[in-house]
Amino acid sequence: MKKVAVVTDTTACIPQEQVARYDIEIVPVQLIFEDKTYRDGIDISAAEFYARLRKASRPPTTASSSPELYLEAFQKASQSAEGILCITEPSRFSAMYDSASVAKEMAAKTLPDMNIAVLDGTTAAAGQGLVALAAAREAAKGHDLNEVKETAENVMARVNLFATLDTLHYLVKSGRVPQAAALVNTILQIKPIFTLNHADARTVALPRTIKSAMKRILKLMERNVVKGEPLHAAVMHADALDNAIFLRNRIASQFNCSELFITEFTPVMGVHTGPGLLGVAFYSESS
Repeated sequence: MKKVAVVTDTTACIPQEQVARYDIEIVPVQLIFEDKTYRDGIDISAAEFYARLRKASRPPTTASSSPELYLEAFQKASQSAEGILCITEPSRFSAMYDSASVAKEMAAKTLPDMNIAVLDGTTAAAGQGLVALAAAREAAKGHDLNEVKETAENVMARVNLFATLDTLHYLVKSGRVPQAAALVNTILQIKPIFTLNHADARTVALPRTIKSAMKRILKLMERNVVKGEPLHAAVMHADALDNAIFLRNRIASQFNCSELFITEFTPVMGVHTGPGLLGVAFYSESS
């Protein structure tokens, strides 16, 4: 039996082969599409979701994972581990941290001997995935819960995330930005680049094309890596694989990557950003 199991959710955008390799427990987030509920990654794939989103007359919505779903994941993880580290999205963006915390309290009765730590994230999407993978690798080395949690917190403090949107159309439909902003986006064809660091989301650049956006993202990476240190990076995309491959290849040629992979952007966030999103999460091995 291993000392620590890692639990996170589908918003972390971890490829299935990595989930299986490190035995990470994934809690599905729920998508509500035309009055039907789907479990992200189980009942509907990212590719299926974005294909349907392009044709949808009504925007889909999301529902945070319930405490019961987290408790189920804790119970499964407890069968092969002495302790559990659960990593969630930032609590300021969703109720998943609260759900996981309630599940931890519930587990005190059903799993009284299980030590569970719930970590409130400061990054999301592939950034959260990189944190979970770093924690899972540490757990695979046989380290205890405190050591695995310390590794996750250390990586979390160093992760950067930059992404560009192909359109503001879906943000407007979800009520996240004013209609006027979408009008400007349509007229100017701006591809805004945003960052999500330390639970703070903000726009950092307003390029006019995806090609320019990719160049700007690479420059932002150059400013935020530690020179000479190996880089861990995850390129994420929402139904934009060709652009993701191009960006991945540029990153591979420009940086010393010890970890580099492409992953699909979680539909749970894609509800608001729409298809076409392209981004990268990364951190230097030490700082």
